[in-house]
Amino acid sequence: MKRKQKIISLIASAVLVCSFAANSPKTREALSKFGSTGAEVTNIQKKLSAWGYYSGSIDGIYGSGTMNAVKKFQSKNGLTPDGIAGPATLSKMGIQSSSGTGSQNSSQSSTVNLLAMVINGEARGEPYIGQVAVGAVILNRVEHSSFPNTVAGVIYQPGAFTAVSDGQINAAMTDSCIRAAQDALNGWDPVGGAIYYYNPVTATNKWIRTRPVITTIGKHVFCN
Repeated sequence: MKRKQKIISLIASAVLVCSFAANSPKTREALSKFGSTGAEVTNIQKKLSAWGYYSGSIDGIYGSGTMNAVKKFQSKNGLTPDGIAGPATLSKMGIQSSSGTGSQNSSQSSTVNLLAMVINGEARGEPYIGQVAVGAVILNRVEHSSFPNTVAGVIYQPGAFTAVSDGQINAAMTDSCIRAAQDALNGWDPVGGAIYYYNPVTATNKWIRTRPVITTIGKHVFCN
């Protein structure tokens, strides 16, 4: 009798759990994929077009052209090339997801992370102030009329940063680079508004060496 009562009790508990699971709100990470439409898709297309991945119409329709461009971007940036613009892909693009809670904090976190990734790829062996300096150059470009007006736009501008071209942007992150990104975003600019920098030992571009020098920090010369 006790065994029967126990079985009935277990069945009732299982039914209750299943009922709760069925009626509980499910969380689903927002994404754009083939067939999607809207402002987020338009934003994706604009960014991929500016970075040279997409050459189709900016129409807000996630067709095969957009999907293939997303795949190219994902492959270049160490992501699974599935053609779906999920949270990780949107974060790398510097795009705030169109749904979900805490969107402002998510956007800020995405910017810090993306900036830290470039600092890490370009300057992880530099002194801390040199890491902040690289972040400051990126932010100075955002404010400059000659460059894109977003962090992601500056970072992914074709040929702008060696770390993006050679994949070092995806190197294992160091804590100091995250702090450096935060300090740069908080306004620390140790390079006096510089919008360029280079390593005089490795730089092959003759033009960059003609720019007015502002300061030298570690192995990098910062200039305008």
